[in-house]
Amino acid sequence: MAEYKLSLEKRELTGKKLKVLRASGLIPSVIYGGKEPVLAASEYVATEKVLGQAGYHSPVDLDVAGKKHLAIVKDVQIDPVSRRIVNIEFQAISANEVVEATTPIVIVNFEASEASKIYHFALTQSMEEIDVKAKPADLPKELTIDATNLKEVDDKLTIKDIILPNGVEFADKEMDAEQVVASLYDPAAEAAAREAEAAAAAAEAPVDAADVPSDNGSKPEEEAPEKSAE
Repeated sequence: MAEYKLSLEKRELTGKKLKVLRASGLIPSVIYGGKEPVLAASEYVATEKVLGQAGYHSPVDLDVAGKKHLAIVKDVQIDPVSRRIVNIEFQAISANEVVEATTPIVIVNFEASEASKIYHFALTQSMEEIDVKAKPADLPKELTIDATNLKEVDDKLTIKDIILPNGVEFADKEMDAEQVVASLYDPAAEAAAREAEAAAAAAEAPVDAADVPSDNGSKPEEEAPEKSAE
């Protein structure tokens, strides 16, 4: 049994008629993986909440008019203007089937590292998620990397530092274990470098002759005022 549950109803409306469905506060969805795709719809607020919790990595118990489906979210379509969900694709799975899911990578304990406490370095994460394989009950909500041992500015966190729970493996077995997930940088050093570059650029900037005073104190393009006749 999955941690997340969602009740849906069967739908008959398709195509342009889905506008009516959405206007009534429902999200259309399709459940793939059975003999035939199942057309369904669910209440917007409840669906948005479940999707926010389960994401693309946790199984969801779907109840479609009393019929149960164990599924994971495969695709969510978002309206580019309103940013509202307009359609969902679920993939039905078996409890004993090994499935692939996209899982977030979370870095923990950076605040306890020497890099943070002593040197005040910052951490930039270049890889936010990764695909894993596991049975539905073993799919993790997230994968963690412990950053406690980070010290030098050249230190990095890589895929080999990710802690995999029992029963979970990376979907791509050919993936480079040294691929960088997060790296350190020195904000103070970078700020000083930017200031130095700006100062150097200002020093090298050409001087406009129009701004250089002539011997009589006026700018070159300015003519000295004529003396009035006495």
